[in-house]
Amino acid sequence: MTSSYTQSTDIPLQRRQFIRILGGGAVSTIAAATAATAGLSACSQGMPSEAIEAWRGPDATVVNNPDVRHWLLSYAILAPHSHNLQSWVADLATPNQITLYCDLKRLLPQTDPLSRQIMMSHGTFLELLDMAARERGLRAETTLFPQGVFGPTTLDARPVATVRLTPDATVQKDALFAHILQRHTNRSAYDIGRAIPATAWSALAAAAQPVAPMRVGYVGLDNAVALAEHRRIAREAWRIELTVPRTIMESFDVLRVGASEIAAHRDGLSLTSPMVVAMERLGLFDRTRAPAPDDYATTSQIKDFDAKLASTPGFLWMVTPGNDRATQINAGRAYVRLQLAATGQGLAMQPLSQALQEYAEQKQPYADIHALVGAKTTGDTVQMWARVGYAPMVEPAPRRRLKDFIRA
Repeated sequence: MTSSYTQSTDIPLQRRQFIRILGGGAVSTIAAATAATAGLSACSQGMPSEAIEAWRGPDATVVNNPDVRHWLLSYAILAPHSHNLQSWVADLATPNQITLYCDLKRLLPQTDPLSRQIMMSHGTFLELLDMAARERGLRAETTLFPQGVFGPTTLDARPVATVRLTPDATVQKDALFAHILQRHTNRSAYDIGRAIPATAWSALAAAAQPVAPMRVGYVGLDNAVALAEHRRIAREAWRIELTVPRTIMESFDVLRVGASEIAAHRDGLSLTSPMVVAMERLGLFDRTRAPAPDDYATTSQIKDFDAKLASTPGFLWMVTPGNDRATQINAGRAYVRLQLAATGQGLAMQPLSQALQEYAEQKQPYADIHALVGAKTTGDTVQMWARVGYAPMVEPAPRRRLKDFIRA
């Protein structure tokens, strides 16, 4: 559930600017430099506040709404989602019930061709919905695929789940609920000098267990050989996704550059760097074609990611004995619990989804990570793999308005 694009484009885009200028573009060197400098002062240097307002918690209109389902959904929409697509549709037509659908226009056919990650992203939503219901003394009785299970390769217009809400004084609140508003995916460098204690690893593994049978594994600084192999596989999988034109273009399609684009869409992958925004305004950031493998825009991103991997003191993975649609949903539920537990432990996490994706070019990294964590010989499936460590807090990802998710 991670993006395939980072803010490391600042330097390559600056260099591409000068390359295009020197190549005889219509804008002179002096004029372009002046425009870029002026653009930097005017361009966004942060996330627009309206795009992350959901992370402040339910507002007064939601708190005072007599329909508690709006309050529950205000937390559910903060769940992690692949490429931050937010493909959840909540139908409220039946009283005391939420019927969850998938927005079929918000899929990832290139990097997630079997929609396994999309199903996991619906599992994360259902888990936060369940936690929110418990917080309000409600039992959330979830029925998966009430009109039939999706096929193994495609999704359709049938519901993903129905959630029946019933008051129940015996329902126990979930302690992980307290971390929902602070849970953010962190793609920055981590503190390589700070080992993750065994107690923290155990807390993360324990958090996943209430959902469904699955194996949670981890490796830390005490196993340098294994760490090096995790880094190698992650590095190669990242390189592949950056250099296969159709997969990088899938990220470009949901890339939001600058405050105005982010505020308009409130989804996808966000870039707020002033240099990137300035280059965009100058027409020097071409999102209509994939950069070549040897372009500085590509090689610098690989170098940047390599540095982040080198800073990572630990890796965590989740393995399931099956891979049907219900298992994928439950894997998503378990993952968000893991990440909430990590938040409670002061840990940062970033999914490393590339090597787990089922498109042809990732065949070798897919096999390598399954072999490394002992899933290949048993025929099990690695549902999630993530880097873990200590890092400063980062801004949350944008979220669309609550009303955008509701089908009345």
